[in-house]
Amino acid sequence: MTQSYETIDLAIDGWLAHITLNRPDVENRMNVQMMDELLAAFDALRDNRDIRAVILSGAGGNFCGGGDLNDFALNGKPHADDAAILSKLEGVLRTIAGAPHVIIAKIDGVAMGGGFGLVCVCDIAIASATAQFGMSDVRIGIIPALVAPFVIERIGMMRARELMLTGRTFDGVSAHEYGILHDVCPAQVLDVSLQKVLDDLQHCNPAALIETKRMLAKLTEKGLDKTHSYRVNTLNRLLNSDDLQEGIAANRENRHPNWAQ
Repeated sequence: MTQSYETIDLAIDGWLAHITLNRPDVENRMNVQMMDELLAAFDALRDNRDIRAVILSGAGGNFCGGGDLNDFALNGKPHADDAAILSKLEGVLRTIAGAPHVIIAKIDGVAMGGGFGLVCVCDIAIASATAQFGMSDVRIGIIPALVAPFVIERIGMMRARELMLTGRTFDGVSAHEYGILHDVCPAQVLDVSLQKVLDDLQHCNPAALIETKRMLAKLTEKGLDKTHSYRVNTLNRLLNSDDLQEGIAANRENRHPNWAQ
């Protein structure tokens, strides 16, 4: 069974589902349409008890470059829907984190910002050694508000602080050392590494996998609700700031922003 969307592809093969982020011309960045389609795809899979695992990957040599800022109000123009869009992106992350199936991220190319968040909500993540990860939010004048809880849960507060406060980019080897990835390998053998994981899952009881996922979700979900409003409102304010305009312009013009002169 194969179902087509405009910004993602969903295919089912036996007990495996494959979701491919498919906006390769923009590094598979998540716009509102992609968020809606991801939510729809995971909703369609939720009650399918024939599925044990979902493989999440990106088309065109990249995993996901983050959120698509073109969907947000820029150039100083307030946008009433920005908070709703931010909540939707967090909804995608929470939906994947709480999915009843084992979610496996297969990563090559970039996994930045919201794309890095996608990696951190997957149960298992494998990547090429040359894949690039990071949260560069502070370098353009915003904060990693939506991905922060998931990153901290994944790697702990100490490393998360350093990565969020420096905004630096790091490769797959470092991501493996930090505990973000479960395996790292040359890009040409990513499928071999993935198959090893699938071989292990094939020996697992499907009902027990679902119950284990449910248990893990119950253990982690409460903290997100307590900080949701603060994180969304703060990021929404920064998305409408002059600093963000300067950060984006500096990135586009390949120069340092005015605060780094």
